[in-house]
Amino acid sequence: MSLSRILVALALAASGVAPAGAETAGSADKIRAHVTFLADDLLQGREAGSPGHEIAAAYVASQLRQLGVKPGAADGSYFQHVPMSGFRPADEGRLVITAKDGKAAPLVFGEDYLPGRNPVAARTEVTAPLVFAGYGVAAGKRDDYAGLDVKGKVVVVLAGAPQSFQTEERAYYASGRTKRLTAEARGAVGLITITTPADEKRRPFANGVRQWKTWGMGWRTPGGQTFAPASATPDLATLSVQGSTKLFAGAPKSYDEVVKAAEAGTPPRFPLPFKLAATINTELKTLDSLNVVGRIDGTDPALKNEAVVLSAHLDHIGVTPPINGDAINNGAMDNATGVATTLEVARAFAEGKAPRRTLLFLLNTAEEKGLVGADYFARNPPTKLPIVADVNLDMPILTYDFVDVVAFGAERSSLGPTVARAAARLGVKLSPDPLPEEGLFTRSDHFRFVEQGVPSVFLMTGFENGGQVAFTGFLRDRYHKPSDDLSQPIDYAAGAKFAAINYEIAREIADADARPAWNKGDFFGTLFGKK
Repeated sequence: MSLSRILVALALAASGVAPAGAETAGSADKIRAHVTFLADDLLQGREAGSPGHEIAAAYVASQLRQLGVKPGAADGSYFQHVPMSGFRPADEGRLVITAKDGKAAPLVFGEDYLPGRNPVAARTEVTAPLVFAGYGVAAGKRDDYAGLDVKGKVVVVLAGAPQSFQTEERAYYASGRTKRLTAEARGAVGLITITTPADEKRRPFANGVRQWKTWGMGWRTPGGQTFAPASATPDLATLSVQGSTKLFAGAPKSYDEVVKAAEAGTPPRFPLPFKLAATINTELKTLDSLNVVGRIDGTDPALKNEAVVLSAHLDHIGVTPPINGDAINNGAMDNATGVATTLEVARAFAEGKAPRRTLLFLLNTAEEKGLVGADYFARNPPTKLPIVADVNLDMPILTYDFVDVVAFGAERSSLGPTVARAAARLGVKLSPDPLPEEGLFTRSDHFRFVEQGVPSVFLMTGFENGGQVAFTGFLRDRYHKPSDDLSQPIDYAAGAKFAAINYEIAREIADADARPAWNKGDFFGTLFGKK
């Protein structure tokens, strides 16, 4: 990258971001400037641990300093260093299924399966019988493991969770981490995920094939170990529709029958007529990355000793095999827009009345690698102040003038009325989750705060006023692809509105007499409790 190219990018980013007196959040021009820089090719897709991500972190820190937002890391800087491990498939692996008659059939990489990654072992070898456990869900009266012996065996589960589950609880039980923890507790030695035709339509297997060697990541403990829940039950593979069909040949029910029953809510469960021999080789490395943390101190003598976090992930997925000659995944919507709008919220607080509670602005790393930076922050906060709420800004689709939002997590705590009032002040409606099959509630950084018992909210731009076409079109054509770049028709005025509604939410939380509290008997409040 030439010096002149860098200077041009910096000049574009600088235009319109200088403080101009007290304003409400947000400014379309300022959001445009931030997104223009963060989604520039200069940053090479901002992959966690890469030079491009470090440039993005330095940029965001400079913007916070310019606004007068204080450094928020424990060492007095803007940077919380996150020690991490990286892991990705070292090769295609090998999966062979052997029938009871001894006939062996290797599955085909890239057609039948994609190999898993083991974050704690360079080589994983498992030979064990296969057991199909439906969705692999154990929730209340529903136990997909009832009557099944999976100790010492490999569990095969459907992707997703039953449609009858409440949308956010469905997301929790659809999570791969939850499924592996559930299988591990029952003695399973590995997990394989099978996909359905509906999964294939929503997220084509070919997209996974194109990106199969991307890095997963986890944070490292002080002893140097990778934090890896359910490490005794590793992810061995994800199977395509074709591969899944092979796995049910000769089983009590065919793959098509299983899928049909799953759509009705109750897939059958049974041992499969195969033994699996799996070899998964994982390339491991150590690296470090940065969370950027800014702080605005509260003014109330008592409430200033509580912290409200506003989070947005700074990273994206970096450089991958090209599509139409373009290999850089710029991440304009995911999540340069979320970072830009968070900076606008910070500006509104910095230029306006000081909050009663302390605010922490977290621009975190490695969300795309498993919510790693947020998890590290939530478990290792750079302050002794208790965190009482998280307001998360991730991937607002800003190609249309949204008139409604989905407020994930809001109805689970006293944040619900806060969000409703904030939306009403902006003339924005609240809508139910239109994409429960996507499991969005557990796929963004706020969920790592929920796991620490912190009431949290995450807004998604809604489906009205053209939103359905815009959002589903983005997921189909641009999500995690190089086309999520500055060529798409970004509505920066919609970005200003998105910043404004999140500011209103954060302002009310920061200034309210009472701290947020889980609703009595709430699923997540009960599950994770006060920590």
